[in-house]
Amino acid sequence: MKYARTFASELKHPDFPSQWVDLAIPYGQLKKCLKKVQKELSDLGLGPDTLSVLLEPSSGSPVLLNYKLDATNPNTLRPQLTVNIHTQDDILVDATLSEETRAFLKTLVASHDLPLGPREETTAEPAPPSSPNLPSASPPIRGAASPGGDAHSHFEVPLIYDGEFFNILLNNVIKLDSLQATQERSMSSEIVALGQDIARLSKPTHLAKNDLERWRAIFGLYLDAGVFFSTREEDHGYRDNGLAARQLTWFRSEMQRLDLARGFRLRGSRVALDRFLRLNVDLLRNLHFQEINKLAVTKILKKFDKRTSLAVSKTFPSTAKSGKLLAGALARDICAQISTELVSVVPQVADYLCPVCFTIAYRPIRLSCQHVFCIRCVVKLQRRLEKHCPLCRSDTVMTASPDNLDPKLQRFMKKYFPKESKEKQKANDLERGTEIYGPGYENTECSVM
Repeated sequence: MKYARTFASELKHPDFPSQWVDLAIPYGQLKKCLKKVQKELSDLGLGPDTLSVLLEPSSGSPVLLNYKLDATNPNTLRPQLTVNIHTQDDILVDATLSEETRAFLKTLVASHDLPLGPREETTAEPAPPSSPNLPSASPPIRGAASPGGDAHSHFEVPLIYDGEFFNILLNNVIKLDSLQATQERSMSSEIVALGQDIARLSKPTHLAKNDLERWRAIFGLYLDAGVFFSTREEDHGYRDNGLAARQLTWFRSEMQRLDLARGFRLRGSRVALDRFLRLNVDLLRNLHFQEINKLAVTKILKKFDKRTSLAVSKTFPSTAKSGKLLAGALARDICAQISTELVSVVPQVADYLCPVCFTIAYRPIRLSCQHVFCIRCVVKLQRRLEKHCPLCRSDTVMTASPDNLDPKLQRFMKKYFPKESKEKQKANDLERGTEIYGPGYENTECSVM
């Protein structure tokens, strides 16, 4: 199936609003325009094989072509195909070029009344239009003579349909960038508002019930799913639309299997969960729309290169300066915001583990290098006279003292991880008692007879 049909089929996705579809890359229109570009160049004797030769000529070639996209105006692209002709002793070009190409170059020279052979530097006004291929808008000639009878002339070849092609494409890229920016602002606002609501619903207090543990389980599962971004070594990085959709389906099925969507203690938590799921669906939909349009741009540019040999696939994205669509920034930016402003409002135990014992850093000691360990692990390091930080190897362990205890972090852990803190306290008491009383020590509650 040709890509034009595939693209049209993708745009019929029921989740895409009609106003989105109206802004999609007009792939069919661009294909039709590309045919006109190809014919325009062929009529000038500049087929893809000829252009390939002239854009990268061999040493000593009398003709050199240069092609670039001028983006002086940010909302317009002006393709510029320039011809540099080197004449010597009245010989315009050699016989290695096709008859059509030589005829075009001779017509180009004649239309500007260029004398062959030696000449002083001149500027000639463009001739009246006598050929549809050489309109009156052609720039002036710049020629320079050399002592050996050489002359160098520079022309710009007006390409009507070439300019039409790139301005259609650029116009739609700009519109899609604007759409992506609007969607990003909308989702960003929703993330901020939702983060505030979940922080309130999960905040531990003595006066009211909360859903801290339930939200922690949900977000822990969400991080394991890695819906839009993976931190695993084997598939590190951002997901494409297909894989993100599968991971989101897995997350929802696992949440249902573990019955995490039910059992909230606060009514607002269920509403917040529905908003969170809807936010992920919206991001997935935007990612899908962005990907198919970005692929459409890639496909049409490759087709342009194949039919013209003008090599714009690499230059157009940078020239167009697309900060959204072609940069693929939407998913990256929104994923980062979900992590920093939404998921992080419910602290995960994994973010507060001691790097030595891999349990919660109960009674945290912050070394002068700013790395945090639980107090028992720091004491053990000092007993073994290990003076270097296990993470950065700074000489900070032996200088640690009770002044390095981080009381603010300790209160935070006791508030958000009360169960884990109690378990770590019991483990520390048992370990300390074993050190004092021997391996038979048992940490039992004191009883009064």
